[in-house]
Amino acid sequence: MPATTSVTLNTGAIMPTGRSWHSGSPSPAKSNMPVEFALKNGYTHIDTAAGYQNETEVGQGIKASGVPREQIFLTTKLDNPDQRHPEKALEASLKKLDTPYLDLWLMHWPAPMTRDGKPDMGHDWLNTWKTMEDLHLAHPEKLKAIGVSNFSVEYFERLLKVARVVPAVNQIELHPSCPQDDVVEYCQNKGIVLTAYSPLGSDNSPLLKNETVTKIAAKYGVQPANVLISLHANKPMHTVLPKSVTNERILNNAKIIDLTPGEIGELHDIDKTHHFRACHPSWTGFGGLGFPDCK
Repeated sequence: MPATTSVTLNTGAIMPTGRSWHSGSPSPAKSNMPVEFALKNGYTHIDTAAGYQNETEVGQGIKASGVPREQIFLTTKLDNPDQRHPEKALEASLKKLDTPYLDLWLMHWPAPMTRDGKPDMGHDWLNTWKTMEDLHLAHPEKLKAIGVSNFSVEYFERLLKVARVVPAVNQIELHPSCPQDDVVEYCQNKGIVLTAYSPLGSDNSPLLKNETVTKIAAKYGVQPANVLISLHANKPMHTVLPKSVTNERILNNAKIIDLTPGEIGELHDIDKTHHFRACHPSWTGFGGLGFPDCK
C-alpha cells in the first residue's frame, strides 16, 4: 500500500502517520527548540512523556512555534511512579504543557513503580487503567483519547476483559529486527492503532547498515533511516515516531517513501536472522511483560 499521512483512531480522531516529533530523554533545557523547529517545518504530532521530564519545554516550544494548538496532535504519557494517582498526574502534565487538553494520553508501561524506581508490587496497573477510563469518560474535552504503551497480547487479554474503553493506541518498539507480529495482528483485529517507537532500532543501529535497508535506500535516493521510518507508514493502522533532536534529522526524517509489497517483505525478513530489542522490558522489574521473545 502507498504510504499514508494519517490514521483514524477508534474515537474518530485523525492522528498523523509521520511528521511526528519524539524526543526520548534529551536534556530538558534544549527540548523547546527542536519542538519549535519541527512544528515550523510541517510536523503535526508531538510525542512526549512525564517520564522524559521535558513537558514544560515541549509546551514552550509549541507556544513559540505560533502553530495553533488545534493543528497539533499532542501525546504524553503517565509515568510509572504516578500510577496510584492518575488524576493528579494528568493535571500536572496539562499544566506543564500549558494546554487545555491532550489528544492522546498513554499508560507508559504496565509497570507501577515507587518514587525510587522500584516495582510497586502493591498496585495493579489495571486499576490505573480504570481510573484513566473514568477521567476520559468524565472529561472527553480535556482527554480526547487514552491508550497504552508497551503492551503485549497477554496483557491486552487481561485488559480487554474488563475495559469500558478500548485503547486507541498501543505504542511499542517496532522495526525490522523487532516486528512483533503477534501484537500487531492482535491490535489491528481490535481496531487499535500501533505507534512504532525506535523505528531505526536505536542510535547507531546495525539496521542502518543492513544490506537490505541500504539497497532500498539507494534505489530511492534516500537515507537508510528514511526506509526504516517509511516501513511503518506503508502499513495499515500504523504511525511512527523517529527520535529527532537536531534540525538536520528533523528535516530528513520527514521524508516518507512508498515501498512495494516485495520491499516490505524483504525488510520483514531481517528479523529471521537478526532479532533484537533496543528496550527490553525487564528494566521495569516485572520481567518480560508477556512478550514471547522476552520470556
